[in-house]
Amino acid sequence: MSGTVAVLTFARIAFAVFSIGAAAAQGGATTDKSCGPPNYCARTDVRVEPYPKAAPALGPAGSIISDPNFGSRILRVTDTKTDLRRPSESYSTPSSAEQNSWNIDGTRFYVRAIDGGLELFDFNASTLSIRPIGEPNVSWSGEPQFSYSLPNILYGIARGRLLFQQYDISTNRTTDVHEAAQCLKLKSSDAGHAISASADDQRMAMVVGPEQDNDYLVYVYDRAKGCRWYNARTGEIGGQWGARGTVSIPDRYLIHDARINKSGRFVEISRSGASVAGVAPPPNSAPSFVWNVDTMEVAPCGPKGCKGHHALGYSHLLNPSEQEHPMDLWIRPLTQLDATTPLIKQLPAIQGWYDLHISWNDANSDDSNPACLSTYRRDNPNTPGAAPKVAGPWENEILCVETDRKDSKIWRFAHTYSTARNGFWSSPRGNVSQDGRFYMFTSDWEDQLGWGRGTPSYRTDVFIVELK
Repeated sequence: MSGTVAVLTFARIAFAVFSIGAAAAQGGATTDKSCGPPNYCARTDVRVEPYPKAAPALGPAGSIISDPNFGSRILRVTDTKTDLRRPSESYSTPSSAEQNSWNIDGTRFYVRAIDGGLELFDFNASTLSIRPIGEPNVSWSGEPQFSYSLPNILYGIARGRLLFQQYDISTNRTTDVHEAAQCLKLKSSDAGHAISASADDQRMAMVVGPEQDNDYLVYVYDRAKGCRWYNARTGEIGGQWGARGTVSIPDRYLIHDARINKSGRFVEISRSGASVAGVAPPPNSAPSFVWNVDTMEVAPCGPKGCKGHHALGYSHLLNPSEQEHPMDLWIRPLTQLDATTPLIKQLPAIQGWYDLHISWNDANSDDSNPACLSTYRRDNPNTPGAAPKVAGPWENEILCVETDRKDSKIWRFAHTYSTARNGFWSSPRGNVSQDGRFYMFTSDWEDQLGWGRGTPSYRTDVFIVELK
């Protein structure tokens, strides 16, 4: 936990140096100081890159290895001693790659324990070292979000109340921001989920309801104007500002997830598959919607091309089309959802489908900074020491994708070493830092981290890969 660098044998040092040289020869992974966002020097080839016969040997939390195929440095963040009160606890990144788990200057981040606890860390980017801070002194439901503008502020939802709060890490102080009961009457069974905030901290949003996939309301709070809400189950929009009434679209649905974009103008809403008043969603219904918060406009996205895991910038939506290839990523303006632009011009053939999670916390005002992601196959082996399956490029890897529409680069940084077979939490979801220099991800390290506490599955830990 002190950030100690792992001691490598001479043979492993030689192998790491060879790997970095080989990666550089293939178009990336150099030590040039100019390498970094938005122009990485990592590999951009489409060579099939199988995993090494054995995953790199890990030291304790705070130790560093080099990925043998891609050369990137990987820092281990957690281990079985991260919290001695929870021996053998598993740790992970947030449940959504859209969540912002890094502070604005990349000096702090949080991870979550599988039992729901949070662990804060200080991070030194120049030495690639960490210092544990411990748990924040809050009582929140769900996962918090760091401010996009203030380095010490976390936003969360008070447990048992529909109350936005902010926590100052430097003073250990929690402050109430706004309670939904001031705006509308809700059921006692309702809770707040999936907090998100705009880049200027002016607006924040949450999903309201009894539980994910049965939630029904998007609630937005503007610090100057007050509350505004959209009931997806009834189609009603109301609040303390803006037009009120019933939306023009006929869709009535329940909510899986919703996030406010960086400008604070739009909320992207993922539809649940649950029935509304006993009526199932019709075939080919839109899988997601975009609400222009200042208006009564709720636009359906789809039905084709709007599935998969999304990411929001200032004015665009990014997601896989799920048409022909999992890496067929599309970008579209939030004001014109049908105006899609494929980001990758040429896609190699695939052998079996794989999934991915997209993080765009580093999006800039014109949405031209790369988005980063991790991929995983659902048919990976689940035997300790067995390498994840690779049948094509980009599989079970950590990548960043060019979004400026000038080229189609996909930078390749590391393998994930995760089977993604030990339940949802073992999928290598990741969150890019706001400066685009680091990517935090979850891995079970090929089932070699030991057994999880109180569960018949292998542990997971959190790792950070350097993006250069």
